[in-house]
Amino acid sequence: MDVVDLKEFYASPLGHATRRIIVSRLRSRLRSLKGARVLGLGYCTPYLDILASEGCNVMAMMPARQGVVHWPAQGNSASALVDEACLPVADGSMDFVLVAHGLELTDQLPDMLRELWRVLAPQGRAIFIVPNRRGLWARFDHTPFGHGRPFSRGQLTTLLRNAQFSPAGWTSMLFMPPSTRGFMVRSATLFERMGSWVGPGFSGLIMVEAIKQVYAVSGTKQKRQLVPSLRPNIIPQPARSGLSLRAEIQARCFGNPVYL
Repeated sequence: MDVVDLKEFYASPLGHATRRIIVSRLRSRLRSLKGARVLGLGYCTPYLDILASEGCNVMAMMPARQGVVHWPAQGNSASALVDEACLPVADGSMDFVLVAHGLELTDQLPDMLRELWRVLAPQGRAIFIVPNRRGLWARFDHTPFGHGRPFSRGQLTTLLRNAQFSPAGWTSMLFMPPSTRGFMVRSATLFERMGSWVGPGFSGLIMVEAIKQVYAVSGTKQKRQLVPSLRPNIIPQPARSGLSLRAEIQARCFGNPVYL
């Protein structure tokens, strides 16, 4: 997917409804991020506005194959074109990462997750939004979620754990059919309410919150070796008269000569 196609989708009525649903679920999942350092990877600009309004230090990074757009609309640009497998960010410098239109569209998935783990601070959090393999949205290519590789919940769990992320919360959303008809778009909220009893397996998207795990490496304990304190070397001297060799050694080492 090109960034132009993504921008056109979110400018359409179906894209507006999709953004409204995802933003509402994102708000319910997020805790306070005031003053946090936030990174958006993929095409996250439709959702980064709510994070920037909370006083966060937010930057948007878009994969080179996808393209880049200016963000935010006013002021200096906070977006950049990057290689998702080599992010220009220091180790442990981010508190929160949001990934949308990223995992399913990259061809460097393990390297991308490894980079996200690197830039996150210890116990930092990340939210991934991906298409559901069993949902309708992954079966139609007139939306961005019909491109790339969809995921099931089990596949996503294995993928994150292999990258040393611990899944901490799941959200299923976008139960409305991917239809551009006005009635379907206007009924998006009704479909979301119905999805709570239909079942999460039929949702269009999966949102998972994951925590960076840092495992302590126990160092090898060195064994203490007892080294005896040695006296200075004895300077050879002529043997005392009347002392045997054994008595002379005892006299010089222990100071109590024994006369034999």
